[in-house]
Amino acid sequence: MDRATIAETALPAVEKQLAQTISVGAAQWRKALESGAELFDPFGMLAPIQHARLVWLLHPLELLDLIGRNAVDLMALQLHTGVRLAGLPGPDLVVPQADDSRFADPVWMQETHWSLLKQWYLFYTRHVQDALFATPWLSPRERRRAAFWWRKWLNAAAPTNFLWTNPVAMRKAVESNGESLRRGFEVFLEDLRAGTVRMTPSEDFRVGDNLATTPGAVVFRNRLLELIHYAPVAPQVRRDPIVIVTPWINKYYVLDLTPKKSMIRYLLEQGFDVYITSWKNPTPEMAEASFDDYLTQGVDEAVRVARDLSGAAKVHAVGYCIGGTLLAVYLAWLNRRHARREDVPVHSWTLLASLTDFQSPGDVEVFIDEAGVRWLTDLMRRRGYLDGREMATTFRLLRSNSLIWHYVVHGWLYGEKPPSWDVLYWNMDATRMPYRMHEYYLREMYLKNNLVKRDALTIAGEPIDLVRIHQPLYDVSAEDDHIAPWRQTFKINSYVTSPKRFVLSSSGHILGIVNPPVTPAKRSFRIGPAHRGQSADNWHAQAENRAGSWWEDWAQWLAGQCGPLGAPPALANDAHPKLAEAPGTYVLES
Repeated sequence: MDRATIAETALPAVEKQLAQTISVGAAQWRKALESGAELFDPFGMLAPIQHARLVWLLHPLELLDLIGRNAVDLMALQLHTGVRLAGLPGPDLVVPQADDSRFADPVWMQETHWSLLKQWYLFYTRHVQDALFATPWLSPRERRRAAFWWRKWLNAAAPTNFLWTNPVAMRKAVESNGESLRRGFEVFLEDLRAGTVRMTPSEDFRVGDNLATTPGAVVFRNRLLELIHYAPVAPQVRRDPIVIVTPWINKYYVLDLTPKKSMIRYLLEQGFDVYITSWKNPTPEMAEASFDDYLTQGVDEAVRVARDLSGAAKVHAVGYCIGGTLLAVYLAWLNRRHARREDVPVHSWTLLASLTDFQSPGDVEVFIDEAGVRWLTDLMRRRGYLDGREMATTFRLLRSNSLIWHYVVHGWLYGEKPPSWDVLYWNMDATRMPYRMHEYYLREMYLKNNLVKRDALTIAGEPIDLVRIHQPLYDVSAEDDHIAPWRQTFKINSYVTSPKRFVLSSSGHILGIVNPPVTPAKRSFRIGPAHRGQSADNWHAQAENRAGSWWEDWAQWLAGQCGPLGAPPALANDAHPKLAEAPGTYVLES
């Protein structure tokens, strides 16, 4: 099938559907603006770009200097273009970054016109962003915001995203006699019905069936969480139980995906007694649930029940992502409430990819300013919550090429069904955020960075100071984490006064944590003690580099923290009866 035939058959239907979608979206947007809704540019996408343009016009000498420097690169690319169009060979002057897979097909290098299209696109993409970073008088934050949003628009405009400028898509259409376009249109319609660009088929996974299958029981339930106690698998277990405080931005089972990927199952096999929080997906009736409630009715209750069931005086607490932020607050709160360290019910703790110092929280800061938080607050106040899909879209925008456009191209243009991947299903299984808690979290942590200021926060009646924390800490971060950048998570070592062991895992926010031991090793990690006042780069230079999973080192460290081995405690008892089989009921709520 040639291009003319494709254009006469499959494309009109696609164009019609796209036109209808755009028309509906435009009508909704216009209606919102006419009604006075504050929806236009709520996160300040355009302001830094407009500001940068104005600043350059007010600095003509700097602008001429920038143009002069860019002219050299432009002339070189023009000469290269002329040489290639004349039929002469030559290496590409502009090449994609190592992690940019959009132009991986050999056609983008072997075919002259496609190679030149790629190079001109990359040339303008990089020079526009360089110009934004070089803009005089802009603050570093404004530079990053302007470059971020320009990068999103430029990513959307990539030639790989459109049929007629994607040679791979056209080749597949011709080779399949248009079948790839037909399948792609079906994928597009399915995404349209789902309201999102799907990363994996939702019908392939069922929580409690092929996900979150580790046996256990819900032994406590209140309006905020269910606490799951897992059945032991080792003949003897450590005396002090492990209580895992999961994030409530997504559901808990990322730590219990499949048996081979389950951190829960791994800990059980190593002889630990394990509990985990499964948070309720908030409804409008929970709008007033506060950050204090998540501490007192959430993590504090989980620790209490685990101590009651195990008979242990203390627990080892683990916090992941925002659950780790809450855990740090909880440890500071406990150490304020108890005058003697031996009375604190947490013996030691672990943080997994958790921020406590929010000074430089990574790319997510482009969404966090006073105007953006005010807009989100008004939205949450009207609904009672922040919708999980909006939160998921925000995080996908941070890596739009790999988390959005990759699936658009492979699904809509190539006609490929999204791959079946448990991690991506979990990522799509988003939860809501209650209004009162989330407003407090955004304003006090991200905007004001009050958690690292002495006694700037009062939580559940106690002034919070991280310096009061004396319990040994095992702190894990991931080198490619764009949600909790590792140099920022490392800063907790300058506040906490206890012995600290810091681990830097390869990969990102999820796969750097969900990192089971395998042979041969897939990943690596750096590890070593961390000290107050030590910089992240200094630690990195001194840390030991190891192949494999950090889970094995963690299990050895935990063995020295969780007491001697003994008979496993009961799964439930009269005081804390079995309320449901794991994975419980809250995790199934949509």
